[in-house]
Amino acid sequence: MEQKQMLMIPGPTPVPEAALLALAKHPIGHRTSEFSNMMAEMTENLKWLHQTQSDVLMLTTSGTGAVEAGMINFLSPGDRIIVGCNGKFGERWAEVGEAYQLNVETITAEWGQPLDPQLFAQKLEADTEKQIKAVIITHSETSTGVINDLETINRHVKNHGEALIIVDAVTSLGAVNVPMDDWGLDVVASGSQKGYMIPPGLGIVAVSPKAWEAYKTAKLPRYYLDLGKYRKSTAKNTTPFTPPVNLMVALHTTLRMMKEEGLEAIFARHHRLMKATRAGIKGLNMSLFAEDSFSSPAITAVAPQGIEADKIRSIVKKQFDIALAGGQDHLKNKIFRIGHLGFVSDRDILTCMASLEVALPELGYENFTPGAGVAATARVFAES
Repeated sequence: MEQKQMLMIPGPTPVPEAALLALAKHPIGHRTSEFSNMMAEMTENLKWLHQTQSDVLMLTTSGTGAVEAGMINFLSPGDRIIVGCNGKFGERWAEVGEAYQLNVETITAEWGQPLDPQLFAQKLEADTEKQIKAVIITHSETSTGVINDLETINRHVKNHGEALIIVDAVTSLGAVNVPMDDWGLDVVASGSQKGYMIPPGLGIVAVSPKAWEAYKTAKLPRYYLDLGKYRKSTAKNTTPFTPPVNLMVALHTTLRMMKEEGLEAIFARHHRLMKATRAGIKGLNMSLFAEDSFSSPAITAVAPQGIEADKIRSIVKKQFDIALAGGQDHLKNKIFRIGHLGFVSDRDILTCMASLEVALPELGYENFTPGAGVAATARVFAES
């Protein structure tokens, strides 16, 4: 059946009907009072979601652009920065730093393993001259399904005193607790096609007062991504450049949905979906790429043994029109990833697990009792 695609990838994520209808409306002028009133409400709701009183700014960009903006507005050429790399996106931020002629040092972990907070503590404590200007962390590493211990790493950054912490929260914001003010996070970047439940095109950057102090002396070049421009415009409930108006109308809708659900309920729902997905994969006697203790509530990576991951994805797509994500770089065809982020329900996880139960035997994999994956998934839902 055509036009029945089901997205089970870490982004873009499914879009609720209310947001689709908002996208379909006639555009409104972005210099009108109607738009300004909408933007004022969105800004307040974004602050609620980030758990902050600081500035939260909307940019016409992807999540990558949001993180890049979060780096270049507060640093100068040659600044020493520490980047945590344990997957595709951590490595990307190191590449961005090098592109802007920053002095990049990396702390690494094997893909599928979390970053070790103690390694950050050691490097930060050794910096007695306070030369480290920023630490950049990917909270939920989408490429592997690992969540890093942001809270502990951030405590070590705070003990340093000088360095900013810049957070890629692209697949954690709106899925897990990221209390910006309570933890003292300086820059938190995210993208619209994840937990916000709308299509790609909007980047969100939240900025602390400490980061704004660094902005005053930062010398990296910027223009379209100059957050100072966005700060001035947002204070007037407008934008410095033409925004994606209908995306913002959709975000206005989904932020209301999120606020109605409530933060704790949102976090609990994502945790529940993660547990159910992982239980189902275990029921199929398949290997999970990341261990339970550091698994991301946004995405589950599966490492099938003796079967090509892309063949599993191909059958699931062809027979059921369900899109699963593949592995990246050296993990291509080694893992597949199931997204359970944003507008995802119990039914979606059960449907995905049932499709795997059909696809696997077609590839010669029969190392499970038929129905075991679905039963294990359903058991989590019944007990929670």
